[in-house]
Amino acid sequence: MNTDFIRERITELRIKKGVSEHRMSMDLGHARSYIHGIVCGKTLPSMTEFLSICDYLEITPRNFFDEGTDNGVLLTRLEQYSRELKESDLSLIVTMAERLRDKK
Repeated sequence: MNTDFIRERITELRIKKGVSEHRMSMDLGHARSYIHGIVCGKTLPSMTEFLSICDYLEITPRNFFDEGTDNGVLLTRLEQYSRELKESDLSLIVTMAERLRDKK
């Protein structure tokens, strides 16, 4: 994994969210060229800014770096909801996921 991955992943997730580089930069409280500077390789975000970018894109840092998933936002939402469930309800969801996986 390298800096190209970070730039490409930000672009991929930004496009999925349906926002422009300019809009994302402004929403994050930066100059309008902030995200463009990252994706064109002029700079990388600090760790604090990276976490803000993940929050903005509604994805966990772990899901950001998971190259094998196209559904990071959905997985992040599922993880958040699962933390609020009782163990018995969580067990039901795991059983359902196993059944759905086996239907592939």
